[in-house]
Amino acid sequence: MNSLSLARQFDQQFDALVRSAFAAPVRTAARPGTGFSPAVEVDRDGDDALVRVELPGLTADDVTVELDGDRLVVSGERRDTRERSEGAVRRSEFRYGSFRRALALPTTVGPEAVSATYDAGVLTVRVAGVHAAARPQRIAVTAAPAAAPAADEQPAQEQPAGE
Repeated sequence: MNSLSLARQFDQQFDALVRSAFAAPVRTAARPGTGFSPAVEVDRDGDDALVRVELPGLTADDVTVELDGDRLVVSGERRDTRERSEGAVRRSEFRYGSFRRALALPTTVGPEAVSATYDAGVLTVRVAGVHAAARPQRIAVTAAPAAAPAADEQPAQEQPAGE
């Protein structure tokens, strides 16, 4: 097996792992030219799920985290203006747009299970206990009671030996 095959196999296994931890992400495409789609990373930390969203240039006030049924929704707006002057030449660059990323959770959770922090351009959302029910549960199997023979199915009488 060559390295390209191994890389593809790893990618497929990783995708399957992410899909098993979370249902397939629901992507909401931004209108062309008006938004962006930030990169999202989903990890498992014990029974908790960790969602990291790259949001460079934003502040905590620019971001909204919501629970919508069994979906975690991260949205916000980027407004970034950069100006630079070199002698008589003035350059400015505007980057702006809204975004919305929604991730399906494997179970419905309450707002008390979700916490979010923003540091150095990365939003980290922890969803506590979302994988707790994912552990296999053993179910006891009991044998069915033996059925009594029907009235017309009497066991055969044994004949004494030598007759």
